[in-house]
Amino acid sequence: MSRATKTGTPSPAPHVADSHDLIRVLGARVNNLKDVSVEIPKRRLTVFTGVSGSGKSSLVFGTIAAESQRLINETYSAFVQGFMPTLARPEVDVLEGLTTAIIVDQQRLGADPRSTVGTATDANAMLRILFSRLGKPHIGPPSAYSFNTASVRASGAITVQRGNKTKAEKATYERTGGMCVRCEGRGSVSDIDLAQLYDDTKSIAEGAFTIPGWKSDNVWTVGIYAESGFLDPDKPIREYTKKEMQDFLYRAPTKVKVNGVNLTYEGLIPKIQKSFLSKDKEAMQPHIRAFVERAVTFTTCPECDGTRLSEGARSSKIKKISIADACAMEIRDLAVWVRGLKEPSVAPLLTALRQTLDSFVEIGLGYLSLNRPSGTLSGGEAQRVKMIRHLGSSLTDTTYVFDEPTIGLHPHDIQRMNDLLLRLRDKGNTVLVVEHKPEAIAIADHVVDLGPGAGTAGGTVCFEGTVEALRAGDTVTGRHLDDRATLKETVREPTGALEIRGATANNLREVDVDIPLGVLCVVTGVAGSGKSSLIHGSIPAGAGVVSVDQAPIRGSRRSNPATYTGLLDPIRKAFAKANGVKPALFSANSEGACANCNGAGVIYTDLAMMAGVETVCEDCEGRRFQPSVLEYTLGGRDISEVLAMSVTEAAEFFAAGEASTPAAHRILERMDQVGLGYLSLGQPLTTLSGGERQRLKLATHMGDKGGVYVLDEPTTGLHLADVEHLLALLDRLVDAGKSVIVIEHHQAVMAHADWIVDLGPGAGHDGGKVVFEGTPADLVAGRSTLTGEHLAAYVGA
Repeated sequence: MSRATKTGTPSPAPHVADSHDLIRVLGARVNNLKDVSVEIPKRRLTVFTGVSGSGKSSLVFGTIAAESQRLINETYSAFVQGFMPTLARPEVDVLEGLTTAIIVDQQRLGADPRSTVGTATDANAMLRILFSRLGKPHIGPPSAYSFNTASVRASGAITVQRGNKTKAEKATYERTGGMCVRCEGRGSVSDIDLAQLYDDTKSIAEGAFTIPGWKSDNVWTVGIYAESGFLDPDKPIREYTKKEMQDFLYRAPTKVKVNGVNLTYEGLIPKIQKSFLSKDKEAMQPHIRAFVERAVTFTTCPECDGTRLSEGARSSKIKKISIADACAMEIRDLAVWVRGLKEPSVAPLLTALRQTLDSFVEIGLGYLSLNRPSGTLSGGEAQRVKMIRHLGSSLTDTTYVFDEPTIGLHPHDIQRMNDLLLRLRDKGNTVLVVEHKPEAIAIADHVVDLGPGAGTAGGTVCFEGTVEALRAGDTVTGRHLDDRATLKETVREPTGALEIRGATANNLREVDVDIPLGVLCVVTGVAGSGKSSLIHGSIPAGAGVVSVDQAPIRGSRRSNPATYTGLLDPIRKAFAKANGVKPALFSANSEGACANCNGAGVIYTDLAMMAGVETVCEDCEGRRFQPSVLEYTLGGRDISEVLAMSVTEAAEFFAAGEASTPAAHRILERMDQVGLGYLSLGQPLTTLSGGERQRLKLATHMGDKGGVYVLDEPTTGLHLADVEHLLALLDRLVDAGKSVIVIEHHQAVMAHADWIVDLGPGAGHDGGKVVFEGTPADLVAGRSTLTGEHLAAYVGA
């Protein structure tokens, strides 16, 4: 079958001869790249392949895209550049032919409670303008429909013209906003458990407060309550009078003087709300987050019923639909409603809004609603939302850079994504895609395969050319490109069942299903069909259930695989024992830390509303430790050299000889088994992909006594060759007596399952039902669902 027939796209464009039609990279040495030189054709779709850790992202994102962004920043004036992050030039000898790079990655859109799918795109802004023009009753400008804008009445100076003179006069003005006053536009209100804030049997002087960080000698926290004059610091809190309790918990901000310092006193409840509840929970330190989760419960705001909007904003309607109703609709239904509006006065606005909503549907996100919190989107969904703004762009000759755009997509939806990538190319743009899926590799005009291995075993270009040439070549990717898993001849018998009855989370429709235990059960269905709602919503973690997803790993910029897995503890002890010193010296977060950067290895400059800047610490040169600590060695290596090792290298290092440390070796073996052998022990967790995060979590839980493992798309970020290792690992877990439940789109995992639960038949309100339960063989034989059709084609049945 020819490529044109197979993919439904034109044959590759003719050979590019002119050097102006090439992006030329010479001598790239970013991360593990080994003097990589490559020529990439412009206005073509180039796919970068290779095993995880082979250097794909280092070449595409760390070199090409990074240098494009740096050069763009240099076009601004010196004044403007002073407010922008200073980007270092990538380690590369020559980079020619670059165009403006637009990066569409898998980074989540952030968990800010005020950010939604609508605010993350232009959709909400256009809806607000639409309602401000057509809504009845008319309640004001577009900001009157915004849950992020409060209504403010204030006094100030305005400039007025009197005759030929201009003068300033005092005036009262009002800024109209649509924010619900009760929940301040968050859609939920918090209820604080006072017993978690203080022990009412004690006085303030006796240390009543149980809030993290509130020490008796801190004038800003405990001190201001003890010395304010409103409370008796020596009286147990439970003996406070009604007035004292009111002042203690709810007093409005009041200026007081404590030890000669002017401070502002306010009640404990508003102080806690400002100090803790206004911040992104995921960015908190673990002990602070645990406190918030323990002390605070969130419920839907009774004032706005979770819509975030004021009564006025909800009262204004177009054809009986308020802006709250519009944002709550599935986007594909909203697109139909907008198409039915015929109003010449706002025709251009309606056209633009229709195009944006149609893009959501086209990209496979029609099941979302505009009021969906952006922090709840998966990495794949977030990447596709970012694509929305580029689909209607008039820009040409731009370089678009994508990081595994097929993540989270059912095989049925991958063709749609492929069409969108080709559309961007056909508008005259250069499209660079990092991918593992053979269906996405198949549409490439040009392929660059990196490897041959990962980490230090990778970093070279193994192949450049067409898909056909790759398939015929002798690289790891080429050899595995046509791999197809086969259905198992026999499947395991369940040892029991996990009963789910009447599940109604999100779009689920009173679902009743038995999830078999003691086997490998795969849950399938198109994106938005209800898979995660069924499993994560019905099988809570804990009580023998280990849930391993791709959510960001909680921790700071200092966190790395060694600290997250607990690996650093036995390593520190081994260093301490070998050198006769304290283990704390070998912690970059404790006594051994470099004094200049406090053990971070970098100096971080916060630029408020702009991206922060990290520069390598000049004192320790990024090694994070004091020079005296680096004089201590284990097996001939200092602690910074050990943290720079890959997992595979470290596993060998701690296996035998002077450095033999069984506790460390066990953890490293688990990390290697889940396919993370190429990661360095000290690599910041913030640099890991969603798939790498999930596999790291899996490695930490492999020694747990939990009987049920729930995995969410574990093939994310895995090369075709590595999927076999994952299947072997899942088999080992089941054979060890575990029950493994996997939410997955990859047909190789489906084919390897003992049992499949397929949800659908579509997404959103078209999904939420179990459309098939049974063995993969029965699913293929019946071909009664989309998943069945694609799996049958995959296994060649």
